[in-house]
Amino acid sequence: MNKESLDNFINLVVEVWQKGVYGVDVSQIILALLVLFLSFVVRGLFSRFVINWLERLSRRTESDVDDEIIEALDGPLRFIPIVFGIFMATELLELNGMLEKGALMLNRSLITFNIFWALFMMITPLSFTVRRLRTVFSISMVEWMVKALKGLVIFLGIAAILETWGIEVAPLIAGLGLFGVAVALGAQDLFKNLIAGLFIIGEQRFQPGDWVKIDDVVEGTVESIGFRTTMIRRFDKAPVYVPNSKLSDNAVTNFSRMTHRRIYWKIALVYGTTVDQLKNIRQQIFDYVSGNDDFASPEEVSTFVNVDSFNDSSIDLMLYCFTRTTNWGEWLEIKERLAYEIKTIVEQNGSSFAFPSQSVYLESLPEGAETFPIPGNTGKSEASSVNEN
Repeated sequence: MNKESLDNFINLVVEVWQKGVYGVDVSQIILALLVLFLSFVVRGLFSRFVINWLERLSRRTESDVDDEIIEALDGPLRFIPIVFGIFMATELLELNGMLEKGALMLNRSLITFNIFWALFMMITPLSFTVRRLRTVFSISMVEWMVKALKGLVIFLGIAAILETWGIEVAPLIAGLGLFGVAVALGAQDLFKNLIAGLFIIGEQRFQPGDWVKIDDVVEGTVESIGFRTTMIRRFDKAPVYVPNSKLSDNAVTNFSRMTHRRIYWKIALVYGTTVDQLKNIRQQIFDYVSGNDDFASPEEVSTFVNVDSFNDSSIDLMLYCFTRTTNWGEWLEIKERLAYEIKTIVEQNGSSFAFPSQSVYLESLPEGAETFPIPGNTGKSEASSVNEN
C-alpha cells in the first residue's frame, strides 16, 4: 500500500466520521447520546432532591390537596429532565432541512405531551376539593365530571400533538361525521343508557354504597355508576351490571334512605285466652314498644298493638311499629329482644301461642262402634270411634 492509498483511506474515514449518518458528524451523535445518558442520571438526582423537597414542603401545610397534587405530578416531573435532554441532544446535532424540522416537531410534541400529562394527573386530586360540595355535586356526578375532564384533556392533548405535526384535526373530525352518524344508529342503546345515567345522577336516586332494590331486576349494594351500566353487588357478593336504562325505567327502592325501619307482626294467641288476658298482653306490649328508646315514639310514626282478627286457629294481635335504626344488624337484634319480651308477657299472663290445628266433634256414634277414653282425660266421657269391618 503506497502513501497515496493510505491518505485516501484516512480521508474516507474522516469523511464518514464527519458525515456518517444523514450528514451528521459521528462525534456529534456520540455527544448527543452522552447528553441523553446524562439526562437519565439527572432524572434520578432530580427525583431524589427536587421532588422530595416539594413533598416535604407540602407536608408542612394543613391541606391534603397539595400532597395529592405532588404525588400525582410525580411522573410528569420525572419526565422533565428527559425532555430537556432530548432538546439539548437535538441542538448539539446541528441538523438541517427536514431533520431540523423533524427534531423541532419532536421537541414540541414531547413538551406538549408532558404538559397535558400533568393536567391529566392533576384532575383526580383537584376533584377532592369538588367532593366537599356534596350539597351541589353528588359523588357520582363528581366521578362523571372527572371522567369527562380526563377524556377532554386526552382529546385536546392528541389534537395539539397532531397539529404540531401538521395534521389538522377539524377536517378530520368533519370527515368522521358521516361515520359517526352510522355508528350512532347502531349504538342507540349506548346513548340511551348514557342519557339514563345522566338522569340517575341528576336526580340523585342513589349513591355508591346505597342498598337498593330494582323491581324484577336485582337487589343489593350500589358500587359504581358508569356511563353505560351501574354495578350492583348482590348480598351473595355476586356483581350484577345493570344497564342504566333499566334503572331509569323501573321502580327503584332505596332502603338506605329509610328514616325508620318497620316491624310488622301477627301474634297468634290460643282461643282459650280471656278478654282480660288479651287486654293485659296488648297493653304490656304497647308499653314496652312506646317506652323503649330503640323504637320511634307513637308521636313520630304510626304505632299499633291491637286485636286484629279471629283466625281459624288463633286470636291474632297485630304489632306495627318502627325502630329508630335502619341498620340491618341492629334491627335484627332489636327484633330478637322484642320477641323475647313478647314471649315473656304472653306466658306471664297465662296464655300461649297458637299453631294451626283442627278439632273434630262427633254428635253420635254408629251402632256397634267401640269407644275408649282419651288418655289423660278425666272429665266427661269423650271417645274416638273405630268402625268394625
